[in-house]
Amino acid sequence: MSIKRFLLVGSCLLVAGSAVAQNSTVNGAAGGAVTGAIVGGPVGAAVGGVVGAIAGTAIDPPPQRVVTYVREAPVPTERVVVQERVVVGEPLPQTVVLQQVPENPNYGYAIVNDRRVIVEPSSRRVVQVIE
Repeated sequence: MSIKRFLLVGSCLLVAGSAVAQNSTVNGAAGGAVTGAIVGGPVGAAVGGVVGAIAGTAIDPPPQRVVTYVREAPVPTERVVVQERVVVGEPLPQTVVLQQVPENPNYGYAIVNDRRVIVEPSSRRVVQVIE
């Protein structure tokens, strides 16, 4: 298989994979690799993939419906307090029980240290702190 054909097939797979993927890091890596391959060939694909993955780690803000739901959700009777700072982009400790947002399984929430936080359930990363 020639290098051009290999790159074409690889680029198509990356584009198809990124269309299916929900993770922004995967999308960033795939998009960066494809762009890098077009501009700089195989080396450009490698560099573009790394740069795209880093850029793709930015956390997408939740839809307003999710924010509204979490803002209005009833406060659980058990109070959750953690020593760690609750910071956007950082995961919540495993001891914190996440509640699922009913209409959007891509988001969960918890009330930690008397603050409502929206979380990405798969990684437990804080997406937004509601003040």
